[in-house]
Amino acid sequence: MRTTDPLWSSTKVRALVDHNDPGGLIRMGRIGRGWRQADLGARLGCSASTVSRLEQRGGRTVDLRLLRRAAQEVGVPTNVLGAALGIGTLQATRVASDGPRCVEEDPMRRRTLLAAAGLAAPAPLLVGMDDALAITPTPTGSDVPLDARLSRARTLFDSGKHADLLAALPGLLADAHEAARTRSDLAHARLSACYSLAAQVLIKIGRYDRARLTADRATVYADLSGSPLAAAAAARELSIVLRHQDQAVAAQRLITDAAIKVEATGLTTPAQAAAYAQMLCTTSYTAARAGDRDQAQAMIREASQAARQLHQQVPAGRLFPITPAAVSLYEVGVHWALGDAGAALQAGRALSAEQFHTAERKGRMHTDLGRAWWQWGKPEQTTQELLSALRVSPGEVRDRPAIRKIVTDLSTRHPRVSGVRELAAAIGVRG
Repeated sequence: MRTTDPLWSSTKVRALVDHNDPGGLIRMGRIGRGWRQADLGARLGCSASTVSRLEQRGGRTVDLRLLRRAAQEVGVPTNVLGAALGIGTLQATRVASDGPRCVEEDPMRRRTLLAAAGLAAPAPLLVGMDDALAITPTPTGSDVPLDARLSRARTLFDSGKHADLLAALPGLLADAHEAARTRSDLAHARLSACYSLAAQVLIKIGRYDRARLTADRATVYADLSGSPLAAAAAARELSIVLRHQDQAVAAQRLITDAAIKVEATGLTTPAQAAAYAQMLCTTSYTAARAGDRDQAQAMIREASQAARQLHQQVPAGRLFPITPAAVSLYEVGVHWALGDAGAALQAGRALSAEQFHTAERKGRMHTDLGRAWWQWGKPEQTTQELLSALRVSPGEVRDRPAIRKIVTDLSTRHPRVSGVRELAAAIGVRG
């Protein structure tokens, strides 16, 4: 961290950032200016009790726009606030030869660091997401209804256009926050859906730190909405992040609890039935990744039974667009995660790309089968599946770290297999 005020480079501030406590930063800045909570409240147009809640809970359950305004009033630097919200890490204080510079004033350095991390997504887009998550952007003023824009954003994800989606998300989040100022249940559910979608794409490209933050916020706004389906969607994304962060037990507990809550709705509507089948699939895969074979197999069997009520065609706008074929694809992943490549390929023997209605799912079918062939030690079949994924949805190969790793290994260990050079070129690996 580089700032001109020594207060924001202090050990106490560093501790608050390490504990992800933006409210503590607000409190420190307020006290540093000699203000009471009522004094800050008067400047923000809110009560002292609201400021008290803000300082206790920070960016977790309060309006992030209010948090931003409070930070500006008490002088919290943008990069410090962002670090406390989980964006980036606090660096040691340095003074350059031409004077101090804040990290936020040096976008080239940030982009260089992102590029050095091997990111497939364009670094400037991730910087834009960082900025949007640290401080909610100004509303765009778009005349297009928010639901239509959210639908368009989902289409970008389904099409594997990850860079386009990352570019669209800051404005979508800004406008969803603006709409949520009404504090209506529907507005909170929309905002939760926006954050869930952000978590999905960030998980897809392997940026789990940012995905954790967006999934946490999706959970907060889902709770405010009172919608069990919004809560299930947020819990699913958070459980996936936890799984990738080696917190398998917490991930299992979270997704199992979400499945129980969805089941408690009575499953009287197609949307609820689809949500339940999705929760079972995610529970099964999470258990498999944790090595819990019995739980994984029991849950995927139950998901297959639940899938009998699902239609092959998913209505537009369905929050959980799951089909019987999608459940079978989950079974492929479950067996792969349990280390049984033969069972995975057997589960996927009847699958075809025509059963899936988005490029993302078609590509995922090919990459999941490719992983199973790779686990079985079959580079030729692995290559053919990944080539098929590349042709239908390049982002599934180019942007997913696990698949990039397989391509890199193919290029190193089996460079003469037909198609490996094409795959390597697609992800930027030199043979």
